[in-house]
Amino acid sequence: MIKILILVLIAFACGSIGASLAGSSKKGCLTSIVLGFIGAWIGGWLSGKLQIGDLLYVKGIPVLWSIVGSALFVAVINLISGGNARK
Repeated sequence: MIKILILVLIAFACGSIGASLAGSSKKGCLTSIVLGFIGAWIGGWLSGKLQIGDLLYVKGIPVLWSIVGSALFVAVINLISGGNARK
């Protein structure tokens, strides 16, 4: 049970940082957690394609690539949806 909680907290932190880097900092907790897990998947895939390892793993999650993947995912979503511009 504690391992799952730690994974969720790591995903939350990575998703929050990734969203902030992409310019979308007003996300909720659940959204940040989902972004963290999606970012880990995208970042892991990207690091495998580029054949670049990660320097920081926490509980099996590549933290730096999770942040990069989250930022890329949020940037693509913002690009598709028109960004965060207010009218």
